[in-house]
Amino acid sequence: MIAYIVRRLLYAIPILIGVNLLTFTLFFVVNTPDDMARMQLGIKRVTPEAVQKWKAERGYDKPLVYNEAADGAGKVTRTIFFEKSVKLFALDFGRADDGRDIGHEIKTRMGPSLAIALPVFLLGLFVTVTFALLLAFFRATYLDFWGVVACVALMSISSLFYIIGGQYLVSKVWHLVPISGYAGGLDATRFLILPVVISVAAGIGSSTRWYRTIFLEEIGKDYVRTARAKGLSELTVLFRHVLKNAMIPILTGVVVVIPLLFMGSLLVESFFGIPGLGSYTIDAINAQDFAVVRSMVFIGSVLYIVGLLLTDLSYTLVDPRVRLQ
Repeated sequence: MIAYIVRRLLYAIPILIGVNLLTFTLFFVVNTPDDMARMQLGIKRVTPEAVQKWKAERGYDKPLVYNEAADGAGKVTRTIFFEKSVKLFALDFGRADDGRDIGHEIKTRMGPSLAIALPVFLLGLFVTVTFALLLAFFRATYLDFWGVVACVALMSISSLFYIIGGQYLVSKVWHLVPISGYAGGLDATRFLILPVVISVAAGIGSSTRWYRTIFLEEIGKDYVRTARAKGLSELTVLFRHVLKNAMIPILTGVVVVIPLLFMGSLLVESFFGIPGLGSYTIDAINAQDFAVVRSMVFIGSVLYIVGLLLTDLSYTLVDPRVRLQ
């Protein structure tokens, strides 16, 4: 087990290097450090001297990946890529182009992101799995048919419709909760209720269909027929046998959500004015702030790799036949 974990962690190093290099390449293909300087200075007629000063203050006056003027290892180390991206492996996120400390911003914004993402994750998983089991229990009936129709209709509607429609109906017309904003402590609840409900509703359709397919596949297997032959009730068969044996594909689908628990939802946080990591990333993309973008991409990659590792380890808990080598 320990050897497997160490091996997987070593595999993650070249993956993270590749992600960093790809992010770096894509970002600087779109715009050069000169373009970034002109955008951050915010004036139309900026002098070349001002551009050079801005680049020198933020370390963008060096070559991108190879410094021919340097000697020895400096040809690689005295570059934008090494100074801006390699330090991420030491969790040194540096400063944003506007001067703010990125590490401090991440710590500050992680709380609001978790406050909305964790309830969405837990509540959404409970609702979709329960609904899928209900459809599987009443399979080939009118309830199953119309449930699938409702799922298809829900997943066919853009999440923007749920956000804008929910804000208009619940906040503007009924005045039940604030339309946007955020507050600390218990006051945050009234700002989070609507985003959580909308996020759960937007994901019910696709997740329920996915889990329903898994449950129906398990229902047709021999061990289910054996359990029924022993006289077990249908509910016992579903919740004690089918659900347990369907945990591996469920866990595989859950791992995709793990990075969102920390990075937040880009659309929801932006539309509802929640100061989380999702809105922080959107603002950085709009401002072409490479320092913030690379940090968020790196964190997302690390979380996704950790999620995959935790998923593999959880397989051994739900299925004793799985052995990690």
